[in-house]
Amino acid sequence: MFTTGQIIFGGLFAVAFVLILVYAYRKDLALHRKHYKGTVWVFIAFICFVLFILSIKWMFQ
Repeated sequence: MFTTGQIIFGGLFAVAFVLILVYAYRKDLALHRKHYKGTVWVFIAFICFVLFILSIKWMFQ
């Protein structure tokens, strides 16, 4: 399905992409802490909401 060159390119691209994302996140970490306080609670509320919806789905199957 894929040639060896395509697989190598895809792997190298994925590794480089992740490294660039980590570098950019680390560089902006101080700004994230300053401007996005409390977003962890929004994420936790979202996860709880999704789990609640899934539990209702499982209860009525």
